[in-house]
Amino acid sequence: MTRTVLLTLGRLPKALDLCRSFALAGWRVVIAEPHARHLCGASRAVARSVQVPAPANGKRAYLEALAQVARDEGAGLVVPVSEEAMHVAFLPPLLPGVRVLTMPADLVLPLHHKGGFAELAARAGVHVPETHMLGSAEADALGERGRVVVKPVHSCSGRGVRMIPRGGVLPEADAPAVVQRFIPGEEFSTCTLAASGRVQGTAVYRGTLMSGSVAVAFERVSHPAIEEWVARFVGWLGWTGFISFDLRVDPEGRVFGIECNPRTTSGLHFFDPRDLTPAILDPDATLRFRSATRLQQVWSCLTETQLSLFRDRRRFGRNLRTLLTTRDACWSARDPMPLLTMPVTAWPIMREAARRRVPFGEVATLDVGWFEGEVPPVSAAAAAPETAASRTSPAS
Repeated sequence: MTRTVLLTLGRLPKALDLCRSFALAGWRVVIAEPHARHLCGASRAVARSVQVPAPANGKRAYLEALAQVARDEGAGLVVPVSEEAMHVAFLPPLLPGVRVLTMPADLVLPLHHKGGFAELAARAGVHVPETHMLGSAEADALGERGRVVVKPVHSCSGRGVRMIPRGGVLPEADAPAVVQRFIPGEEFSTCTLAASGRVQGTAVYRGTLMSGSVAVAFERVSHPAIEEWVARFVGWLGWTGFISFDLRVDPEGRVFGIECNPRTTSGLHFFDPRDLTPAILDPDATLRFRSATRLQQVWSCLTETQLSLFRDRRRFGRNLRTLLTTRDACWSARDPMPLLTMPVTAWPIMREAARRRVPFGEVATLDVGWFEGEVPPVSAAAAAPETAASRTSPAS
């Protein structure tokens, strides 16, 4: 009997890797997605796509819709993909007997919170920069001592992040944010799959072409110290599923975790798709890497290359070389339509990014993100009004 997996987002390239992996393993793949058209919907690996309401329009309605799709389609496994993972953490009670690849919400949400992550990592004994809530006396003192970074507590893709020089004026605390000591050095990102605290595979990578603060071309590197940091923290958490980190390595070689994404990131592309499904299903399985160590998202790279021709010609040559010499993360000769149709399926996101004059990545998940304590940064057209109670409870 064919088994069915439900993926809870289909608009992003990392979802495509999961779709193809499950299809390759003989699973029937169903996508639940707020957008009517999306990247994975064009893939031959996907059996069906079902449109569901966005969490921004009501968390409870979103969860109930996901649960109904899972029941209707006979899904035996639910796999979150991106920012919607924070909502999916509340799904298991609605689907008894169905495996949902998530940790409990009371662990997922503190990790997603910039301040909560710093507290947990410090308790685990791994390095994190000094971090305090904006508006506190400790945050003010930190800003007086040196350069700091101010981040909304649920920032994603660089949204709202500000660099403040030593002694600079910190912004007003009109929304929950943290003030974090800036760590000089090189920045890296990771993507890990783990089972009960055992790392099955960690991809360490860095951006080689950026759209704002989001990498649209990236290079996998070997960095044992970062892998050790991840393994120690993941082991302390007892984590099962995907988890990702942004880290900086200071001039002395010390690794500092600066934020956590309790979900997949673009580092997923570096894993061999043949291994993803077996590793999700078998806690003793390990992940191998693709042969390619450099990958790109070609449409985003094309846009950034074109923009650099007019905005910064010093970057144009480097961007053009990256565009022409780097393999696309989505391309498959056996499944070409997702890449070829991406300008059409991603048009609603591209249009909103152009309207706001921000990078694609900043708006790609606004309707599915978790903005507890914040006003969700979505347009009036993208989300219906919510009451205060519906923004602060998954049962709303």
